[in-house]
Amino acid sequence: MRKRTSSLTAEHDSVPPAAPEDSDPAVKRCPPQGKAGHGAPQGTDPEKRMAKSFKRLGLAGKVKRILMWILLVYFCIPVLVKLCPSIQAKLVFLNFVRLPYFIDLKRPSDHGLNHTVNYYLEPESGFKIGVWHTVPAQMWAEAQGKDRDWYDAALLSPHPVILYLHGNAGTRGGDHRVQLYKVLSSFGYHVVTFDYRGWGDSDGSPSEGGMTADSLFMYHRLKRAVANKPLYVWGHSLGTGVATNLVRRLSDTGSPPDALVLESPFTNIREEARSHPFSMVYRYLPGFDWFFLDAISANDIRFASDENVNHISCPVLILHAEDDSVVPFHLGRKLYAAAAGSKSLSGHKVQFIPFQASLSYKHKFIYRSPELPHILSDFFGAVHPNTQ
Repeated sequence: MRKRTSSLTAEHDSVPPAAPEDSDPAVKRCPPQGKAGHGAPQGTDPEKRMAKSFKRLGLAGKVKRILMWILLVYFCIPVLVKLCPSIQAKLVFLNFVRLPYFIDLKRPSDHGLNHTVNYYLEPESGFKIGVWHTVPAQMWAEAQGKDRDWYDAALLSPHPVILYLHGNAGTRGGDHRVQLYKVLSSFGYHVVTFDYRGWGDSDGSPSEGGMTADSLFMYHRLKRAVANKPLYVWGHSLGTGVATNLVRRLSDTGSPPDALVLESPFTNIREEARSHPFSMVYRYLPGFDWFFLDAISANDIRFASDENVNHISCPVLILHAEDDSVVPFHLGRKLYAAAAGSKSLSGHKVQFIPFQASLSYKHKFIYRSPELPHILSDFFGAVHPNTQ
């Protein structure tokens, strides 16, 4: 309990009665104490200094208590994560973070996507996932006022189709994702995206297995709809881990997509978690792997893209900005090295496109690059020259 230090006041002697007038000029009266214009009585200065000392000790005590609380929280968090591994799973998926807030996913036109339809599908009985389908900008006028049936039929148009797998946090309506849909649409692609189970307005709870299963469901549905037209898979950030899981499964069955695009990818979730800026304050703590990374593995979360590329058999394009602070650039380059040396990718085009730090594309703004249409045209053109 903090001691209160009240201000100290000097006591003044009572004023003595006036002495009779003394006619003797040699006799001088002492002035009465406590009158205005004279200094404070003896003892006041030491008492004031003592009060200031108490105040200084009080401030030091406050700082000490704050530091003790910070240290207590710092050391409690790793213990809490170890005891409750589900906390770490929530930090990996961040599906509870819905930025921007208060958006109506049923109305993609509110985001400037007035050539997009929203609908829901059931990958498994009992739960649904929310889907957006954006048609190429060339079909914008025709798309006005059309329903889902028209959009499904539009997949038969000659334009190629991209299945987009977003990263953690937010929804399919995240701003940087919406901007990418617009850019890809302007290049002449259909863009189909969805929220995994547990994200946005989709039912269920998130898991790596569930995300992969939802992606497989969407891919097979699109493949049936587009027939022999080019169908590409595009993953961003955590979505690159989902994408390599998906394409590995497809490659194992002999039906890989026409190409795979990995934007801001990592090698595996343990290396990404170790490199993530959130882990900076604990990275050098003894037992960091045991406290944090093993907690991720305990939730059966791996996203092992560096292993998956050894089983993928389709062209791979990797896009990464040098100033990416969320998924460091060196992880993208390391994944490219693994893909370039993969036997299963032998004979397939594997390309790595870096973006200089001076461009400030960071983790999610590569869509701003004026070179992107040429990059995609060159890459997809090498895969399917007849789409040019």
